[in-house]
Amino acid sequence: MRNAVSIIALTAAVAAATVSCGDAVRQGSAPAYLVVDSLQGSPGNKPGTLGNPISSDVLTIVTTGGTCSLTNPCPTVFDDVGQVVLRLAPRDVGTPGAPSTLTTNNEVTVTRYHVDYIRTDGHNVPGVDVPYSIDGGITGTVPSSGTISIGFELVRHTAKKETPLVQLVDNGAILATIAEVTFYGTDRTGNAVSVVARIQINFANFGDA
Repeated sequence: MRNAVSIIALTAAVAAATVSCGDAVRQGSAPAYLVVDSLQGSPGNKPGTLGNPISSDVLTIVTTGGTCSLTNPCPTVFDDVGQVVLRLAPRDVGTPGAPSTLTTNNEVTVTRYHVDYIRTDGHNVPGVDVPYSIDGGITGTVPSSGTISIGFELVRHTAKKETPLVQLVDNGAILATIAEVTFYGTDRTGNAVSVVARIQINFANFGDA
């Protein structure tokens, strides 16, 4: 359960319907820390339409491709994907006359991520009120200067066949959640680095075009 302060903060995040990169939680004591420039997502039935919030369809009726047609529609479940843009910033910014610079030793290779799904009303039991948390593997190296964009699975197929999402197929409700995504990596000298960002996901059985 989240405490009252966390719930208030998450409520504000839903109202804004954006990722608050400035509120990202950074962990570790490496000379450089990860910065989330953006976190967006795309519903699986509309790949390439990145945005925030995401309208995640729990069931899509497919009428083209393979054996699917208007007379033989195929009920289909798609996973949803995310895309994060990461960069590095020095922990010690230096002085105005001698700002700190990063080297290749500070490059961070991101190797995994964790997703928690949160409701702002405090009902956050996994598999009852919200989907189960997930862990996934990704690989990308954040350069000492510039950014990197990494794609990852944000909502898995299986979540849409489990409580509470499977009930949305027939009940017409919309479940608004915040996905809290933690990215983990290591710099070239072995220091652990992580950062947390959030994105809103609205789950429902939306109409199929």
